Amino acid sequence: MGAPQRADSLSRYRSMRDFSKTAEPAGADRTQASNRLRFVVQKHAATRLHYDFRLELDGVFLSWAVTRGPSLDPSDRRLAVQTEDHPLDYGDFEGTIPKGQYGGGTVMLWDRGYWEPEGDPHAMLKKGDLKFTLDGERMKGSWVLVRMKRRAGEKRDNWLLIKHHDGWAVEDRGERLVEGETTSVASARPMEDIAAGRGKGPSKFMTGKGRTSSKGVWQSKPREDPEPRVAPKAKRPTVTAPSALPGFVPPQLATSVDRPPQGEGWAHEIKFDGYRLQLRVLEGKASLKTRKGLDWTARFQAIARDAAALPDGLYDGEACALDAAGSPDFPALQAALSEGRTDDLIYFLFDALFLDGEDLRGLPLAERKARLAAVMKRAGRKLERRIRYVDHFETAGDAVLQSACRLSLEGIVSKRMDAPYRSDRTNSWLKSKCRAGHEVVIGGWTGGAGQLRSLLVGVNRDGKLLYAGRVGTGFGRDTVARVLPRLRQVRADRNPFSGPGAPRGGEGVHWTRPELVAEIEFAGFTGSGMVRQGAFKGLREDKPAREVEAETPQPVNKAELATPKPARGAPTGAGNNVVMGVTLSSPDKALWPDDGRGGAITKLDLARYLEAVADWMLPHLKGRPCSIIRTPEGIQGERFFQRHLGKGSSALVSAVEIAGEDKPYLQVDRVEALAALAQIGATEFHPWNCRPFEPEVPGRLVFDLDPDEAIPFDRVIEAAKEVKARLEALGLVAFCKTTGGKGLHVVTPLLGGKGQADWPAAKAFARGVCAAIAADAPDRYTVNMAKAKRKGLIFLDYLRNDRMATAVAPLSPRARQLATVSFPLTWGQVKPGLDPKAWTIRTVPALLKKSRAWADYDEAERPLTDAIGKLKRG
Repeated sequence: MGAPQRADSLSRYRSMRDFSKTAEPAGADRTQASNRLRFVVQKHAATRLHYDFRLELDGVFLSWAVTRGPSLDPSDRRLAVQTEDHPLDYGDFEGTIPKGQYGGGTVMLWDRGYWEPEGDPHAMLKKGDLKFTLDGERMKGSWVLVRMKRRAGEKRDNWLLIKHHDGWAVEDRGERLVEGETTSVASARPMEDIAAGRGKGPSKFMTGKGRTSSKGVWQSKPREDPEPRVAPKAKRPTVTAPSALPGFVPPQLATSVDRPPQGEGWAHEIKFDGYRLQLRVLEGKASLKTRKGLDWTARFQAIARDAAALPDGLYDGEACALDAAGSPDFPALQAALSEGRTDDLIYFLFDALFLDGEDLRGLPLAERKARLAAVMKRAGRKLERRIRYVDHFETAGDAVLQSACRLSLEGIVSKRMDAPYRSDRTNSWLKSKCRAGHEVVIGGWTGGAGQLRSLLVGVNRDGKLLYAGRVGTGFGRDTVARVLPRLRQVRADRNPFSGPGAPRGGEGVHWTRPELVAEIEFAGFTGSGMVRQGAFKGLREDKPAREVEAETPQPVNKAELATPKPARGAPTGAGNNVVMGVTLSSPDKALWPDDGRGGAITKLDLARYLEAVADWMLPHLKGRPCSIIRTPEGIQGERFFQRHLGKGSSALVSAVEIAGEDKPYLQVDRVEALAALAQIGATEFHPWNCRPFEPEVPGRLVFDLDPDEAIPFDRVIEAAKEVKARLEALGLVAFCKTTGGKGLHVVTPLLGGKGQADWPAAKAFARGVCAAIAADAPDRYTVNMAKAKRKGLIFLDYLRNDRMATAVAPLSPRARQLATVSFPLTWGQVKPGLDPKAWTIRTVPALLKKSRAWADYDEAERPLTDAIGKLKRG
């Protein structure tokens, strides 16, 4: 039996026809059951030739009259006038409607097949933006119907039928589809034979013993968190004809996030640096299509030949070239394809959409992967040379990502184990990278004759190609030999870029049509949208240039995440070892043996302290290279000084390239990075004093008051007030904090832009202030750092104010007895009796809540050049 029809949905259809005169069906419920939604297109030579486009939904055909017929050219917007709903058995009607009857003329079954909405069809229809995928004999791929606003006097809704850009699109030849296909898909007859009643009638599709489909996945009210379901063992629908196995299904895509999810319920897979390909196997023949539906079987003949031994089905995976260490190598893949050396390429299988006649897309990932693993196990070693199953990890995502980065892999993809397969970019698949990568559109290159020095690249936004900078590395001799001819083929006379900073022409600058897509590795975008430190990896041919837009990883906490849970065997309640989403190993490891209260301070205590103060502390770390002191075995064990970010570091910690340095520095740009650093035993944080994200520009001055051991602390308090008075006299604003040791820091924030100074000027100014104080009271202060000359004096340390110099961050713990902290003070607190040991990891969270210290820090920035001028005049 067919799907139940709405009670009044066909009343208009029936009222317009006299079924004693026309052979059109009256709408009897005779359609064969199908769990896949069907569609038909009928070429209709009525008063005016048109094509009736019909989509099955809620037991009827929603219908539109497409005046010029469908077009494969995405630039064509074909008018589609919505008409009355039709019964499902109308999908088998081919013949002639008598003259004088509604729609009189000849009707051909021009196309038919299955369709799948790309979302909730009811919601999309209500909105007037219905996106869907067709798997017909002539119409395939992704399409959209867009409703137009009604004009005065119009009684029907007018829509536009538009083909999306994908592997089935054909540009600049919009009429090819209707002009080239002139016979019935159901009877192979032309219109003349149908009108004359000649030839064999149409095969049935909707009624009688027509084709059955495999199980569909779309439901009118899809569940957000589908429970795992086990398919019945008996009476499974099977693929009984080639058309029941789709030729192509748009792939599920991963959302880019800045860290992997940490909770249970996720499968973490290696992210392969290759070409995403959909494998279709039917009756011993295999084909491979790109993520946009382009047929690339010929490019991967060896993989297709081996894959033909797999059971009939539709598989998802990625083709890669491997380097000597066994890691995916995208440039090597490009070279192999360019030179036709594809026998050694590997196809990594990670999902199955259809298998053995069953549509698996509605099943949870855990079951789909189990089915796929069983298939590969049965295949044994005979397929392993070129086709391999991708296993997954279910441990904490950060740990998996760190392992991937140590192996120089691109990153990982985290997938919800309980989620179905969805042809869209979703939050149930999340990708985290070891180093940022991006697709960009090439709009030109620089270099002399036969040279390629850099690519000029951009991204699309609002229909324009916005300039995104230059990519100047990654061009070996072999790469230039492959890429330069491709650039010359699309050479153009006009600059294709728009937006601020767009380059101008000149000697050695060559423009191209914006058609080529490059894959780059880079250090992210600057604030103005320029690529930072871009390196060329290869050309991508599986994505149209017009679809390349800037992609910014979203914070993982905005994605649809499973609930984080403690690791197995970890203490519960107060001992939960997950802090800010980071799973701590050895959370009970004592880092400080004595907290002054008879207990020890553990790694977990450290991470929770950092979580408590993170919102206050982060603005003084963010955007600044940071050195750390690590004491993984506790403060009484070995200490490690670290400033560079090495392989295997947490993805939560940023990497920043510094001019003149070979390795990237670590940087703390998010609160979760504090927990990630606590995990490796970081007990001190020492950032640069630059402006955020501007390492070459001073952002604050730090005066470190370092007393000789014999000097009472009250003398240090007097020194701090003296530095404050000097700075205020020069027009600057001073703040004070403990160091967590025996001294104090006086800090003054500097204004950027107009009035900013460079590092040599900043250092010279700081020395000048300190020297003036020491000259006025040489019996109390010195600017000489030699220990022998500091006896009985306070060393006014101005050396914190150089380009690569650091100072302990406000609220940073110290790797010292009792776990003291560098704590921000009000000037009212800077008075005799001040005890810097009062601020510790144990006491600071509560004290910070009561403090108003440094509340106006951001508003206190002042230009340094004005102060320099006053110091010189004074």
